[in-house]
Amino acid sequence: MAFDGPAEDQVAIRALIDGYTDAVFRRDPHDWGATWTEDALWNLMGTQVRGREAIVGLWTQAMAGFPFVAFFAQVGSISVDGDRATGRVYTHEYLELADGSVSRPIGQYLDVYTRTADGWRFAERHFSVLKETHRP
Repeated sequence: MAFDGPAEDQVAIRALIDGYTDAVFRRDPHDWGATWTEDALWNLMGTQVRGREAIVGLWTQAMAGFPFVAFFAQVGSISVDGDRATGRVYTHEYLELADGSVSRPIGQYLDVYTRTADGWRFAERHFSVLKETHRP
């Protein structure tokens, strides 16, 4: 089943994903970083970064290369098991590059969420691009 576990946990995880998405639009490293656990793992198409501080550093560096970013997320699945959950999230991005060209990747995150004292957080995010188009 695509959605499994207590409804209140599923709603809280969706709020986590929405907060992440909003922080990308606002380019807010503090709020974006707060969605991760301290020892989280971010796997971007095979490049693995461990730890919130390193993850935020990579994200901040990457975002500096885009004059404009739009990021949309669609939840495909959430399965909650106690204080751990897994999920699948599809993404559509609009990335304006410094040279004025545009990239529009459609991607997928395979996630692991952990319940913390501050609520649900990303423990792992594994991203892959499903399709990407470019426009000069």
